[in-house]
Amino acid sequence: MNKQILTILLSAMTAFIFGCQQGSKEKQEHSATSKDSVASQPVKPSKSGYAEVNGLKMYYEVYGKGKPVVLLHGSFMNIISNWSQIIPMLADRQVIVAEMQGHGRTRDIPRPLSYEAMADDVSGLLKHLKVDSADILGYSMGGGVAFQFAVRHPEQLRRLVILSGTYAHDGWWPDAEASFSTITADMFKGTPIQTQYDSLGNDPAKFPDFVKKVMSIDLKPYDWSKDVKNIKAPIFMAIGDADGVRYEHALALFRAKGGGKMGDMHGLPKSRLAILPGTTHIGMMMQRPNWLIPMVTDFLDSDLNAAPPTF
Repeated sequence: MNKQILTILLSAMTAFIFGCQQGSKEKQEHSATSKDSVASQPVKPSKSGYAEVNGLKMYYEVYGKGKPVVLLHGSFMNIISNWSQIIPMLADRQVIVAEMQGHGRTRDIPRPLSYEAMADDVSGLLKHLKVDSADILGYSMGGGVAFQFAVRHPEQLRRLVILSGTYAHDGWWPDAEASFSTITADMFKGTPIQTQYDSLGNDPAKFPDFVKKVMSIDLKPYDWSKDVKNIKAPIFMAIGDADGVRYEHALALFRAKGGGKMGDMHGLPKSRLAILPGTTHIGMMMQRPNWLIPMVTDFLDSDLNAAPPTF
């Protein structure tokens, strides 16, 4: 991927974050005059703080009551940038959001960044909150963390939702995977990503190290295919038709989880797959919450034993 295309991609990402911030402000202003829906009102956490897990002081927030769902953000992102649109749409659940190592208000520690370590951190957070098990939803990098959580801590998992995430390095389209090694801090200068990093109390001088460390997890090959395909929990995987994730990658997992058969003849599998039309990797979060969240909540609420429809 050439630098011009990559710059456009990063610009779209920063526009997404800016849009989330603006949307949050608009919701707060609108809430002063309208009480018609939860989504129109500012949502405040019922609990927030830092959990000491694995040598890390992990920042988290908890919203609402009900069945717990944990939201795991993408690379360079945080609670504000990734989930401000989503949290109000899950008002009937206990929503747990956290910021991964080095992201947002969770300070980095002298430990390599890895999907496995971040999954262990999420496990520790649930123990800290005294949550026995939860639904786990991960986007992009958070999808990789969610896959590893399911593999390493199956006893804490109820159901798994993966949005634009991969379980092997070649799950990305080749040009997307090739672009990872070309991403530098200079590409983020003056963007909301850098601004948010600075505003949340991080040392601005360490921003280049942050970018380098975040990208390091995708610069070495990984393949969890065998373990992921043996996950016992139901999985809902969603990608865009113009995403960075290969269709075949998502289909291989769906087939391993019982897909690839005519449901009217064989019944519905407990796992699900969605390929959203006209949807890019960033567009999954920026443009499609109103499509995605009803699919997600239907999956999480279903008994997954429904008989196929009949005439």
